[in-house]
Amino acid sequence: MVRTQISATKCPLPPGRAAAIPTFDTCRTRFADRLELAEVKDPYAKRPANGPPHTVEQQDRGDRHPKGWRLVLAVFLPFAAGYYLSFLFRTINAAISPTLASEFGLDAAKIGLLASVYFLVFAGAQIPIGVLLDRFGPRRVQGVLLVMAAGGTSLFGTATGFSELLAGRALIGLGVAASLMAGLKAIVIWFPKERIALVNGCMIMLGSLGAVTATAPTDWMLEWVGWRSLFELLTLATVTFAGVVYFTVPEKAAASAGSTTFRRQLTVWSVFADARFLRLAPLSAACIGSSWALQSLWAAPWLTDVEGLDRPSLIKQLLIMALGLSFGALVLGVIADRLRKRGVTADVLVAVLGGLFIAAEFALVLRVPLPSLLPWCIVSVTGAATVLSYAMIAEYFPQELAARANGALNLVHFGWAFAIQYGVGLVVGQWLPQDGHYPVVAYQVAFGLSAAFQAVALLWFAGPWIRNLSMNLYAWFARPRTDREIAFVAIPIQGAMFDTHEATEW
Repeated sequence: MVRTQISATKCPLPPGRAAAIPTFDTCRTRFADRLELAEVKDPYAKRPANGPPHTVEQQDRGDRHPKGWRLVLAVFLPFAAGYYLSFLFRTINAAISPTLASEFGLDAAKIGLLASVYFLVFAGAQIPIGVLLDRFGPRRVQGVLLVMAAGGTSLFGTATGFSELLAGRALIGLGVAASLMAGLKAIVIWFPKERIALVNGCMIMLGSLGAVTATAPTDWMLEWVGWRSLFELLTLATVTFAGVVYFTVPEKAAASAGSTTFRRQLTVWSVFADARFLRLAPLSAACIGSSWALQSLWAAPWLTDVEGLDRPSLIKQLLIMALGLSFGALVLGVIADRLRKRGVTADVLVAVLGGLFIAAEFALVLRVPLPSLLPWCIVSVTGAATVLSYAMIAEYFPQELAARANGALNLVHFGWAFAIQYGVGLVVGQWLPQDGHYPVVAYQVAFGLSAAFQAVALLWFAGPWIRNLSMNLYAWFARPRTDREIAFVAIPIQGAMFDTHEATEW
């Protein structure tokens, strides 16, 4: 019966073979293929265990997501608001540290510890939070943690001693620890891959307005309501942002997550074992972490003790630096997007910015006769280089590993920021203050050590490029050449920052 029906079925012939008579086996194979295709498209097919939905309604519902301005309002802005809070809490110590030092009798080492414990807790939470983000999504993790940040803000604002200040600051660091990674994870999920650097730049630009708020606006609030009332307002704002993230951001259906296969297991260790990550992380941490540590705390003492600025001039320069950080993120994102279209990768821009940052620090240390605002603006803009680092991480690792990879990079960023922020306080504290100000040499030694570490990290990052350039130059000079070839010497200035064997196939 089956044979008769199949043989009677009209069998489609391939183009150009209309005169050919198909055999029974050919028709049977094509008919079976059609049956399999019909089963896949069947809207009433049964859903396999641990697999994606097969019905048309389920697929349409999973693929339906906001686009255009709805995507910006429902996904981008809520996470940018959370990152704004993170940046505000990170840099607010530069404005309130004189008040805290006076009220609680804190020296340079305790001020450094109080500011840097934020980075320590922040760094320690990155890996677990990365795993949670990949498993539960950015909406849930960010919403819950911001509630914890509100508790830390309340504790800090009602503290009566240094230990309570330290505990509140640590809880704030834990509560906003997912702010950047949650936003980056949401961007990787919702936005096209080729626009990640630009969208990252926009988010970091808006988030870094928190650093702007931590300057003149915070100073005005301190004079108007005091630091305790200020933290009451921050508690209310944190709870509000937590609700916005949790109830506004939609869920992204992960229909294809189970069908994707990888050659390597998706673990945190696979991130740290990646050769490209190991080459990028030291430079990214040494430059970005140092920039955060200096701008969020030690820029103010330097400008006061070394440059001799009064309070209004200090607040003005900190405001300009914060604006440079904010708009620098957008500029770096746009530049990276334009260079990508021209075939220039972000690693070249990272190396150039790292070199400028080191030069700016040495200009400060050596007291080069330049307006101090110029090198300090370079220092602040370098803090926005996360736009480039996280775009590179998105290229290195698959989407399913994005949060853990970003968390691993964040771990070294904030770990180094803690080390520099606390370490500068320890080094500066080796000198006795004179009339309430530490000597210039104390800051020169502390900043010089930081810049030296960054120079080593830059050499490590550019090692393959330097090696390839040296080999090309040697090959050019070693082989004999004619007079016409000698008349023009072409030195290769472009090349892969990483060796070919360092690329990992996922």
